[in-house]
Amino acid sequence: MSAVFGIAGRSGSGKTTLIEAMLPLLAARGLRVSIIKHSHHDFQMEPPGKDSARFRLAGAQEVMVASPYRYAIVHELRNAPEPTLAEQVARLSPADLVLVEGFKQAAIPRIEVYRPALGKPPLHTEDGSFLAVVTDAALDTALPCLPLNDPAQVADFVCRTLGLGQGLGQGLGKGGAAGSGQPAH
Repeated sequence: MSAVFGIAGRSGSGKTTLIEAMLPLLAARGLRVSIIKHSHHDFQMEPPGKDSARFRLAGAQEVMVASPYRYAIVHELRNAPEPTLAEQVARLSPADLVLVEGFKQAAIPRIEVYRPALGKPPLHTEDGSFLAVVTDAALDTALPCLPLNDPAQVADFVCRTLGLGQGLGQGLGKGGAAGSGQPAH
């Protein structure tokens, strides 16, 4: 069974960029990592007019596009309820770690990517289930603060939290400047 870890935050906070930077670091530890990206919007995987889009629009429940390099399955819900996160994880191939972007309400271990410059309140003050905050600023919080510009430290936190692979042994700050270990002011 795959370990699941969430990365949540407001739009534009840097979640995708952080995950993208963490992936080669996690792969270097020998971990097989999958991603689930939740969207509140409709999305199209295939360009309109292509065969796969035409099959789906004509009524196919699932369309698989396969090549010698990769494959993708598009499953049309057709007014069925959205599958739970657990159901989505079960659909993935076996992996050591599934990183989840979004699914803010899911009961999984997670961190928040927070940038005060966006002018929006943090999520961790509204929801006590976050384990740490990844940020580019000094915060007044009791949660560990990890530096947004140090994906290795964030990857280490995720691995140590889940008991995966070998940690890098870097320390974690509590409040204060991200990763500094300095007290909050």
